Amino acid sequence: MKTILVPVDFSNYSEYALEVAANIVAEQGGEIIVLHMMGISDSVLDNDEAKKVFDRLQYMELAKERFNEFLDKPYLKGIKVKDTVANHKIFTELADKAEELGADLIVMGSHGVTGFKDVFVGSNTEKVVRTSEIPVLVIKNPIKNFSIKRAVFATDFNSENIPAFQKSRRFLQQFGVEPELLFVNMPEKFFNSREMKAKGVKFLSDARVDNPELYENIHYYSDYTLESGVYHFCGENDIDVIIVPTHGRRGLAHFFYGSAGENISNTSKIPVLTMKIQKT
Repeated sequence: MKTILVPVDFSNYSEYALEVAANIVAEQGGEIIVLHMMGISDSVLDNDEAKKVFDRLQYMELAKERFNEFLDKPYLKGIKVKDTVANHKIFTELADKAEELGADLIVMGSHGVTGFKDVFVGSNTEKVVRTSEIPVLVIKNPIKNFSIKRAVFATDFNSENIPAFQKSRRFLQQFGVEPELLFVNMPEKFFNSREMKAKGVKFLSDARVDNPELYENIHYYSDYTLESGVYHFCGENDIDVIIVPTHGRRGLAHFFYGSAGENISNTSKIPVLTMKIQKT
């Protein structure tokens, strides 16, 4: 891992993401770039030059003070951290900034509390996920000593998810981990055991996987919705990260077409890593 980008608004959720990023860098090496998006309005930028300079300098000075306080954390000791401010007003620009900075991973906090849909769909997080070619790790709660020992790739075994699965394998190699496939069997799209296993084997075969361990670690879990199945399985099996393939045009809304209708509190702390299916 060379560079992790952490967008911050100086909230507690930003701090959750920062601590996870620090844990990753402590284990893998590299540096953290902490980015605050200024979002100065056009009305400010269109004022006369003197006022524009004054307002910008005043804002930058305030941001510097907040950075000094925000980055004064014991878990950042010995970690290389850079802070920067960008005059972006919309989160879709964050993906371009990440590529400009040469980031390998974006780690960002989210205040979603009741499942994947509340975290992603229609939120700033979804806007970043939808536009980013770089993996995005979403953190919802404080996590001490974050490390990836077990990661689950949630899939319906559709062939369009293969590139995202392959990217996941390459990413997780840094942690010495292979992703475990998870298929949730639901009433409205029910498959018998033989059909599910055939789909899983074909998916890995088409992905050109020759590691027998991955074939042995395909999990089939029955539940009423995809969302609740993923959460319940991961909570029962001490999963560190849930990997979700995403689509640039449709984001995550197409993936979580069901709704658990409940707050699955025992698994809501599990970070979610998104992998883009294809360029748009």
